[in-house]
Amino acid sequence: MLGDPQVRVLTDAEVEELVGWAALEGWNPGQGDAAAFRAADPDGFIGCFVDGRFAAGISAVRYGAGFGFIGLYICHPEFRGRGLGRLVWDAGMAHLGDRVIGLDGVVEQQANYGKMGFAAAYDTVRWSIERMPVLSRADASCHAVGVADVADILAFDRSFFPGRRESFLTAWLKSPRQPFVCRRQGAVAGYAVVRPCRSGHKIGPLFAIDGRTAEDLLKVCLATLGGGEINLDVPDYQQGFRYLLERLGFKPGFKTARMYRGEPPSLQKAGVYAITTLELC
Repeated sequence: MLGDPQVRVLTDAEVEELVGWAALEGWNPGQGDAAAFRAADPDGFIGCFVDGRFAAGISAVRYGAGFGFIGLYICHPEFRGRGLGRLVWDAGMAHLGDRVIGLDGVVEQQANYGKMGFAAAYDTVRWSIERMPVLSRADASCHAVGVADVADILAFDRSFFPGRRESFLTAWLKSPRQPFVCRRQGAVAGYAVVRPCRSGHKIGPLFAIDGRTAEDLLKVCLATLGGGEINLDVPDYQQGFRYLLERLGFKPGFKTARMYRGEPPSLQKAGVYAITTLELC
């Protein structure tokens, strides 16, 4: 007979383990994800333990006073069907309080999230390519991020993301990820991050003021990669960017829905060409 479940905040090592579960589920997380994730909200990674064994986990990350995000909601296969996932869900929601809460829901779970007060805002589609496309030269105003670019990128990001995330983003812009920025007349016009994953790479976020800048950033990112699968999670409303990906040989894959509990945040959606990561934001 199993003992009483205990719910608590995860340690660094346990967050690494939870990200490892995500890999086993086929989510293909990035190298070094756990440390960057935890920088967003160290108290926002919660686990349920039974007889000392890690049974279920969730991330419930607070971005300032008004927004939070749910992800990494996983129950270990040996403990499924016992209600332990609901314990971490309830703890995560309590941690986020009365904030507007976002999540990316797979098709099979969207009805369940709907029962919990979440409503779909738009779909996000995974676009992938396995062979590097032939590229024309990218605009010279796009380059690798340097120390002098970081403060400007943090300020630029606020127009495209629902909450302040300086701690997370400062970590996300560091190795092993490769960040790039594009400037127009000295001002940041967009930035993107290439993230090495368990298999291949992902690009995210890719935020830009217009389609030309988004294309230039995509080309710079692709030019740094020598091969292997490349993925982007693209909002379905980005028609022009989707056509660009098709021309380059990318193929659409699985779909999720960005869902919110509460009023959807006001932000410059048109500038979000690829989201940061399905797990966290």
